[in-house]
Amino acid sequence: MCRKRSCLAVLLLLLLSTNGWASEPSIPEEEAPPVPPKPPARPWYYLTRIEATTLALLPREGMGEEEGYLQVEPTFILDGGRDFGVNVGAPVRFRMWGDEDGATFVRREDWDTLSDWGQLVRGFRLGSEYTPVGVWLGGLEEYNLLSGHLVRRYSNRANPDYHPAGGVLTGTLGALYMEAFTSDVLGARLMGAELSLDLEHVFFGKPQYPGRYTVALSGVHDWGRAGGRAPSVTLAHVDVTAGVLIRPDYEAHVIVGVGGRPGDDDAWGAVVGAGLDLGVRTLRLRLRLEGRRQHGGFRQGFFGPDYELARFQVAGPDGGPLANATFPDGYSAFTEAEVEWDAVGLGGLSRHFTLTLGAEAFSWGRFDVDGRAAVQLFERALEVAVKGIAVGVGKPGARYLGAAEVRWRLLGGKLYAMGTGGTLLFPTAEGTLRPGAFASVGLGVDNAR
Repeated sequence: MCRKRSCLAVLLLLLLSTNGWASEPSIPEEEAPPVPPKPPARPWYYLTRIEATTLALLPREGMGEEEGYLQVEPTFILDGGRDFGVNVGAPVRFRMWGDEDGATFVRREDWDTLSDWGQLVRGFRLGSEYTPVGVWLGGLEEYNLLSGHLVRRYSNRANPDYHPAGGVLTGTLGALYMEAFTSDVLGARLMGAELSLDLEHVFFGKPQYPGRYTVALSGVHDWGRAGGRAPSVTLAHVDVTAGVLIRPDYEAHVIVGVGGRPGDDDAWGAVVGAGLDLGVRTLRLRLRLEGRRQHGGFRQGFFGPDYELARFQVAGPDGGPLANATFPDGYSAFTEAEVEWDAVGLGGLSRHFTLTLGAEAFSWGRFDVDGRAAVQLFERALEVAVKGIAVGVGKPGARYLGAAEVRWRLLGGKLYAMGTGGTLLFPTAEGTLRPGAFASVGLGVDNAR
């Protein structure tokens, strides 16, 4: 059921995708439909690509100096089918202007820590949902730790000066399913795991639809020692899930859970919700709706899309690290939608249309939303993608970030022109966030086999 599909959100990353942001790895594929049929074996494929663009990092509000770079980004992808894949490559930025005192020819902030070398691994996959053990390494984008009540829609690349490779380990042993992750395989940062027990398997033997009735325990700890120092924090959560309607191409389920901060009896939260997963040949749809209760500073989705910035300075008038910030007691309504539509069929290399959106409204007047959308037009020659996040809307100190990318394929699709732009926040040594923006234009060429 949902336990295996949630790990697939990271296992099926970008090994077959040609979409992505100019300065960041491509966005991973989303979760598979309920109880998918086992795909047939197929030949191995590879793709080589190189992009050359000009990249300008622009200060906002008079802070900092404009910097310009020639960005060269090689990529090599080897797709070994369901159980193996490799995607390696990283952008290298050569300084063209904005030469401050002590500035290096290659942008120092991209390679000044051990964790930054993790960006060379875009993705490495060994195993899948059909194997007892699966391993995945690479950038995390919109990552959910199974139920998602601690880690939901998390990105480990939200800090533009921190480029770690995350890792995910999945395993199945009888009725027990496990997923463990780290946001940085080369540094002491965010780590967690969730254990899920299939109750139907325990009492009645191996079921036709695994994971229909489960109880799960998750825990996450941030050591705060890589990507900039920040306070450590630990959270835990327990969830019970029941599938109320299970069919080969769709599933409906309900979920209840409670969580908190170990050692702090006053910090707790509760959640009740329902979900629908639909998967047919040309459409994949995933919907979630939850009612949540927060108390004593705890909240569901604590490690979310804004976390790599909020760990230094939380959105809102108080500022300061998220681990030390107060969070008002109250209620919230959370909803999430993920849509993939393909006029040819979802077995293709890319999607005609993709939309993912998460939003949460709080009883005390705050609203958070993040999402991305991508569309392909003119026989997939034109690709347009946008993404954005707004945190703390309705309150002073709200945070807004956004980006867009356009690619136009020429000469039969091997050559393409591209342009990207958006806003950024750079953590400083003082623990604050410096606003900035980026813009990039250039050309790329690839060769699929």
